[in-house]
Amino acid sequence: MNYDKLDKRARKILQVNDRGLYTVPTKGLYPYQWNWDSAFCAWGIATYDVRRAWAEIETLFTGQWDNGMVPHIVFHKQAIGYFPGPDVWNVPRVPHTSGITQPPIAATMARSVYEQDKHYGRVHMELLYGRLVSWHRWFVKYRLHDGMVAITHPWESGRDNAIDWDGAMANVDGSNVGEYTRRDTAHVDPEMRPKKEDYDRYLAMLYFSRDCGWDEVEIAKNSPLRMADVGMTFLFLRACRDLLHLALELDHETDEIQGWITTLKGGVDRHWNAERGHYDSIDLRTGEFANSLSSGSFLCWYAGVDHPQMLAHYERIMGMVPFGVPSNDPAADTFNPKRYWRGPTWSNVNALIAIGLAEMHHITKAEELRKATQSLIAEHGFFEYFDPYIGTPEGGDNFSWTAAIWLTWASPHAKGRF
Repeated sequence: MNYDKLDKRARKILQVNDRGLYTVPTKGLYPYQWNWDSAFCAWGIATYDVRRAWAEIETLFTGQWDNGMVPHIVFHKQAIGYFPGPDVWNVPRVPHTSGITQPPIAATMARSVYEQDKHYGRVHMELLYGRLVSWHRWFVKYRLHDGMVAITHPWESGRDNAIDWDGAMANVDGSNVGEYTRRDTAHVDPEMRPKKEDYDRYLAMLYFSRDCGWDEVEIAKNSPLRMADVGMTFLFLRACRDLLHLALELDHETDEIQGWITTLKGGVDRHWNAERGHYDSIDLRTGEFANSLSSGSFLCWYAGVDHPQMLAHYERIMGMVPFGVPSNDPAADTFNPKRYWRGPTWSNVNALIAIGLAEMHHITKAEELRKATQSLIAEHGFFEYFDPYIGTPEGGDNFSWTAAIWLTWASPHAKGRF
């Protein structure tokens, strides 16, 4: 295998998807700047151009709202035909943005970029730090429920059609959203994307929040969906720990952040589904567990949380698939190896889980997962996601975060794997 050639191809993908100050996930399918995609891109770009990596994160924060929220899409330039575009979201600001957020991994990735060049990066980190704190405060003010992070739309989770949301989604009425044309199914096999009935419900939730002026208090009271997302809780806990590290580096006050971490650790305990024996999401409208062992559950180690039963689940699943952690338990009736977050393996999630495993001293398992992801990308390409059994490429091609994961972690030449 020519790994030098693969390294060059990964850099080329990020450069081709570069739009000057931000990177699109892939041409056509995702023509704007996506929140957590961009954070992953900054991590990857920093392996060869630290200044451009800072620009990636700083450009994402040009979309930050006055209340601190960082949206899941920033619409820097018009892309004809994309749906739902800025006219649908109807957010009265420039640049135009969506009205919901996404997994808050920016502090984690900013720390990684900073660690690569502290001398040059300190100025950037000082300028960015306050924006990161404001975003985290927004989460604490509007989205923490008993220490768990609540989402009001499946798109916020980054795991759009995950099994976690099925029970709550069944109570969302999508029958009155009208006619619309999706862009994603024009680029990718519809069998690999969320179904139309899912999309109808996604739009119903979007329209509800838009029509109440994106009022977080009103949304918390009356939106058709509010879930405590186990993946978001773990990612936010990790991000707060990385923000704390940055606060110490920059000699900033830390009591507030330490308080958030304590609260989130209590929330982790509430995510434990004792009957099923794993971390799980919770429908906050009913108080019921989702009863879903998804890839979000295995982000526990990345958050610094170890549990022997989670390790047993991990070993069982990894014994069933050769290419890393699938987005849904292969033993579940709902498992689908093709449809987006209902079964496929994602290289970015593999990376986060493996890094967490290594940090929690499960070194052998972490290295096995890295090797599996390395083989997956080397043999099947830089795709959005993959069949966990046979590695068949699925979703978008020339995908930015897959290229970033290769450069930072999966390639044999990656310098800072763990």
